[in-house]
Amino acid sequence: MRLIVRKSEGLRGAVRVPGDKSISHRALMLGAVAEGETRVSNWLPAGDCQATLRCLQALGVTLEQDDATTLSVQGVGRDGLRPPRKALDCQGSGTTMRLLAGILAGQAFTSTLDGHAGLRRRPMRRIIDPLRRMGADVEGRDGRFPPLQIRGGQLHGVDYHLPVASAQVKSCVLLAGLFAEEPTTVHEPGPARDHTERMLQAMGADLQIDGPAITLTPPAEPLRPLDLQVPGDLSSAAFLLVAGAIVPGARIIIEDVGGNPTRAGLLDVLKAMSAHINIEDRGTSGGEPLIDLAAQYGNLRGAEVDGAGVVRMIDEFPIFAVAATQAEGQTVVSDAQELRVKETDRIAAVATELRRMGAAIEEKPDGFVVRGPVRLKGATVNSYGDHRLAMALAVAGLVAEGETVVEGAEALGDSYPGFVKTLQELGASIANT
Repeated sequence: MRLIVRKSEGLRGAVRVPGDKSISHRALMLGAVAEGETRVSNWLPAGDCQATLRCLQALGVTLEQDDATTLSVQGVGRDGLRPPRKALDCQGSGTTMRLLAGILAGQAFTSTLDGHAGLRRRPMRRIIDPLRRMGADVEGRDGRFPPLQIRGGQLHGVDYHLPVASAQVKSCVLLAGLFAEEPTTVHEPGPARDHTERMLQAMGADLQIDGPAITLTPPAEPLRPLDLQVPGDLSSAAFLLVAGAIVPGARIIIEDVGGNPTRAGLLDVLKAMSAHINIEDRGTSGGEPLIDLAAQYGNLRGAEVDGAGVVRMIDEFPIFAVAATQAEGQTVVSDAQELRVKETDRIAAVATELRRMGAAIEEKPDGFVVRGPVRLKGATVNSYGDHRLAMALAVAGLVAEGETVVEGAEALGDSYPGFVKTLQELGASIANT
């Protein structure tokens, strides 16, 4: 699929974005190992979450869908999963593979986690090492790449220091800790997403947080099922926020978005860039804060992002780079080498494709430097099969002179299948072919 995008002005309207992908994954997995029925509404029916759903079905979990975004999970408890008959296909979802690995490490059977070519290139050593320390037998290709073969069994607790802040690795270890004989403690070197901790606590798990140390004591009672409304995904809202900030005459409102502070790095950086962003609190859902967001066009200035700030916006750098092309002065991103091992090498891909559109962006080993503002020009660009890059390039096309063609736009289905329709509702000149 290709996107055809033309320069647009005056984007206006109030919209909602799909359910949070991170929370959608976790709701199914934790619902599966609880006892009783977990009800999930505003679930994200995108490719990555569908991969999690199918893997759980292959493990003997019954999931019933009322409609595309509402479903129920019949929890089988911590010991009720069944051996899969073949390798579990995680498609391109690193979240599916890393979090399921933690659950499967505690099962008394052997399983294999695999995925498509892109996922097979993503390193898994950071989950292999702690799971082995907990007593699981985990093997990967060349010792660190998928497919992963996991011979699970009785685990013991660990005191584990994460080498880098990572919500997926932290969650993998904590989920394995549900099946351990002793408490498991994870020490974070910096803040990372805490959706797993919030959901575990909501389900009755004995989880204590003391600064950077998170301790999970294996539950004496089954996890309680949830009735959960998944908040809108802040990472999906990011594309609309930046469109509102850089498209002349735009004013965009995004309702019922997840406002988890561990995910709000882009909001803080956009405010530091003088973006006209308004945030309104809307209460909580399942322990997760809800907010409404409004973005309005205005002049931006360059900013610097490094250290802990990188972790809090790790998925937003493709669209952040687009915002930086329209900002006055220099924008510098460093300490973001993790971007090299996402769905694609996002540092190289973002720099290459935005340069095709005339951006002044310089690739660095751990980030990039953007000098702006520049007048982007339409071009044929490639998503490299990366959903976030496809959406970022589409937003860049909204302020570029001429026509922008985004190749590989079928990747939008991984997180935001309705992206094109949402932009059209706001008045953007965009179509898919």
